[in-house]
Amino acid sequence: MTADHPPTPAEDAADAKPDHHESILLDEPTTADLRAKVTEAWREFARALAARLGDLPVGAHLAVTLDPTASGTGDAVYSIGVDVGDERRLVARAVGNATLPEGYRLDRAAVADMIALGWSPPGVVEGSGEHFGLVGSGDEAPRLAAIVSRTLRDVYGAPHPAFLVYLVHDAEGEPLSTGPLGTARSEFGQDRDVEADLDEALAAAVANKAEANDTMALAEQVRTVVSSMLRSDSDQIQVDSDGDINIRAGSAMVFVRVRDNPPLVDVFSPVLTEVEPTERLYVKLSELTNRMPIGRLYCADDTVWASIPVFGRNFQATHLMLAVQVMTGLADELDDRLHGEFGGKRFFGEGDKPSQREGEHRTGMYL
Repeated sequence: MTADHPPTPAEDAADAKPDHHESILLDEPTTADLRAKVTEAWREFARALAARLGDLPVGAHLAVTLDPTASGTGDAVYSIGVDVGDERRLVARAVGNATLPEGYRLDRAAVADMIALGWSPPGVVEGSGEHFGLVGSGDEAPRLAAIVSRTLRDVYGAPHPAFLVYLVHDAEGEPLSTGPLGTARSEFGQDRDVEADLDEALAAAVANKAEANDTMALAEQVRTVVSSMLRSDSDQIQVDSDGDINIRAGSAMVFVRVRDNPPLVDVFSPVLTEVEPTERLYVKLSELTNRMPIGRLYCADDTVWASIPVFGRNFQATHLMLAVQVMTGLADELDDRLHGEFGGKRFFGEGDKPSQREGEHRTGMYL
């Protein structure tokens, strides 16, 4: 197995020109690959959101929420809803302080950021009530999607689209079938029988295997396993620009990548970034690896990686399920332990960020 986990940009990435509205989602170009990976995930989310908003029928409602069980926001629910009115008029409402518990409310600077992004104060837009309001036409879906994405990321504090859940329904409250919103998860279908769905889906994949090459068959089986574990539809699983499936695990992120030569499924996580490689760190990683029943830990490019490979030949779904379960628990636990001992940054460690520059602020929420 190779150790080239840091993503390789596409050959034409330097020539790609983002949509005008997507450009406000770009970060400084001097950031590391992992940060660029998160930025690209937000751009993919914004693109998908713009496409969905442009396709929804009159009367439809789309809501995106920062999952409080994953982000540690407790009773605070940070959510944005968009309704499609007559003549495809888009009306968005974003949660305001009136519905947020004390300690999680937006401070004055965050409220100012909301206004700067284009939101009207609560009560200004007709029907907005205690929420911030925003109105646009169907043709302005890309602009609206960029504003919603920036609000979720920069004001509400969502560290990655994988921390978002969404639902889409029609005027009667019936769920609408739509394409995925990047790595965000659909709220519908959370009570499905995972094992039964997995058996049924894998049986269909095996039946179709003769019609596809081994690599494509393996990738499809991997998507089926992961979607069943996440209780989502296979076509709702979104891969990022590197071809990786993203799975959040507390303050860590787990990636699932299918390799074709040799056939292999790599389940890996950047446990700690911007860490100083020292002899003590290498000794610690060696000790931890020796205790692991499967997988390994190592340091490359100032990043501590955890990796569990699953053989692609004679692929066994249960082996991948075990690898994902082990990695999600391992990464979320190890990033805290190693950060306390060796410093660096956890993938989604809000408290690990450098001290704020003058004029910057944070909302009252805790991630």
